[in-house]
Amino acid sequence: MEVGKKHISADDVVQYRLYLVPQEPKDHKTGKEVLLQYIERILARFAPLLVSYIWQNQPFILKYRCSQGSTPAHIGGMTNFGDNVEDEWFIVYLLQQITKEFPDLAASIEDNDGEFLLIEAADFLPKWLEPENSTNRVFFHRGDLCIIPMLQDVGDVPGLQIASPTISQALSLLSANPGKFVASESIRTAVNRWLNGYPEKLQKTLHIAHCYLPASIAVVLKAHPKVVAAAVQAFYLRDPVDLKTCRTFKIFPPEPRVLTSVTFTRCLYAQLTQQPFIPDRRSGYTLPSCSDPRFKAAELGMKLAHGFEMMCSKCSAPSSVHRRGASDSPQWSGFLSSLQKNDYFKGEMEGSARFKELLRLAEIYFEQSVAKPESSVIMTPGETVLNALKTLTVNLEELRKEEVNLPSADDDSWLNITPDQLEQMLQEAAGFQKSPPAATEEEQKYDLSEVTDSMKAFIAKVSTHEGAEVPRIPTEAPVTFDVDAFTNALEKLLGNDSEELDSDDLEEEEEFELLDSDEDESIEANEQFPAEALESLKSYMEVMDRELAQTNIGKSFTLKNQATAPPHGTLHEASEIDSGDDSDTAEHKVAPVDIDLNLVTNLLESYSSQAGLAGPASNLLHSMGVHLPDNTDHGGSSSASMN
Repeated sequence: MEVGKKHISADDVVQYRLYLVPQEPKDHKTGKEVLLQYIERILARFAPLLVSYIWQNQPFILKYRCSQGSTPAHIGGMTNFGDNVEDEWFIVYLLQQITKEFPDLAASIEDNDGEFLLIEAADFLPKWLEPENSTNRVFFHRGDLCIIPMLQDVGDVPGLQIASPTISQALSLLSANPGKFVASESIRTAVNRWLNGYPEKLQKTLHIAHCYLPASIAVVLKAHPKVVAAAVQAFYLRDPVDLKTCRTFKIFPPEPRVLTSVTFTRCLYAQLTQQPFIPDRRSGYTLPSCSDPRFKAAELGMKLAHGFEMMCSKCSAPSSVHRRGASDSPQWSGFLSSLQKNDYFKGEMEGSARFKELLRLAEIYFEQSVAKPESSVIMTPGETVLNALKTLTVNLEELRKEEVNLPSADDDSWLNITPDQLEQMLQEAAGFQKSPPAATEEEQKYDLSEVTDSMKAFIAKVSTHEGAEVPRIPTEAPVTFDVDAFTNALEKLLGNDSEELDSDDLEEEEEFELLDSDEDESIEANEQFPAEALESLKSYMEVMDRELAQTNIGKSFTLKNQATAPPHGTLHEASEIDSGDDSDTAEHKVAPVDIDLNLVTNLLESYSSQAGLAGPASNLLHSMGVHLPDNTDHGGSSSASMN
């Protein structure tokens, strides 16, 4: 693996890079200036989405990275998204849109699983694409997902047939062949399932809740709404040492408390509300009874206050050193101009309350994401809160007045889902279409021949050492089977008189030959061996049939035309025949087994025994695209039919 393309070992971390296509200018200084300008342009262009977005752990950030080895200079970053996978897919959406807005850039992204975009489209990937050769092949370019194919010789870039290309080789191919390496529609559809709905989807990931909070925390959250994520994480990941600091609240005493509105992400809200917690009696926090309508807001506020206390107690005292603000940076004026060009202020009059609020959020965003780390001191969320407490004024009367006009809290019924909703979510996540409305019992007719056809296709599929392949992709070439060649091979092996043998007989032949090898010393005569083996096999099968006729094994199979079969047409009826009368036994022909009906019967019995849970039958059928209805017919009748 090339230098600079190290596998990410940390969990829940996504790494992303943006390269110039064509590659950066040969002049290192000029190339760096171009990439730094792209950082400002990108962040200003997408500031309307990024300024108000609440990240779980770390934000989306772009930094300049100099060239190293075969990896050219680029801009990129690394984000820990924690438990909120929406952060990761939001970054994927950003990269897609960045390459669409800036066609001279190509983006790559990976997490601790590697090329996770390919994992989402695993059912549709070409056969040659494996984890071992997928490095430096997957990019977003001009808004499209591109995959560099296996190529023997493309211009001056040989050797792609045997190894993964370098970044420089891949970028050269994208530059020379724009639009040629766009992934197939099925692959792009599988990835776009996660991206559909953006950017409107961002609003649906938020949850507004009412909380009774200490007045100081309410003021801080108004000025820095994003610190709620760090406070929730501090509470969610608390340990006994952290709880010691909450025995007596030194930074955020519980009184006075006010009712305020707090914006969470759904992930943060679920983490906060789903953890049972009883405060220490020494903390001063008391909660109303569970039946009190204020209980929910009081409990949420109590948990959030514990998170703020634990987060800030780990920080040192606020520094008196002057921290450089956004207006002190020479980049701020250009960034502000870009915001205005991209309609960040949404037509608000300069000097209005809303304009000042958007400007303040933009300054915070600029300090954290745009300004160079070496030119400003990066503060932790706890330090941000402590510094805000020094400058903000707590106006208790104003906060009391705002309690009357708070926006309504969002319904949190999404926390609880029914089994049907869970099943629907799992099917949508797996890429299945939404199920049609349920039909009446008379309308529900299921063709069970689909089960047998799918199973036969599965058995006929050629598999490798990597496992069995499920024949679901219609674009694959069908597996061909030369029946005549197979029959001729059997005739050569067993002789011409082989029409009375079935597949089960052939499976037993080799075992019988091994048993008989010690007794037959004339096996060296190769031309006599097939005939002798066949006669011995017939004798062996006759003895085995007579033994099985005395058992009940025949009752486990359904025979063809069983309803109209003659009295001696089933195997289990042969048990009434005297085993010593060989001539009479030979006259009775065993009726053939109905293979399709037995297959469906056994699968349905296995499926029914799962009682709606996952199991071998449902997993196998679902992998082949066969979905059986729930077993609601307790009377024993079936609405399914076989052709």
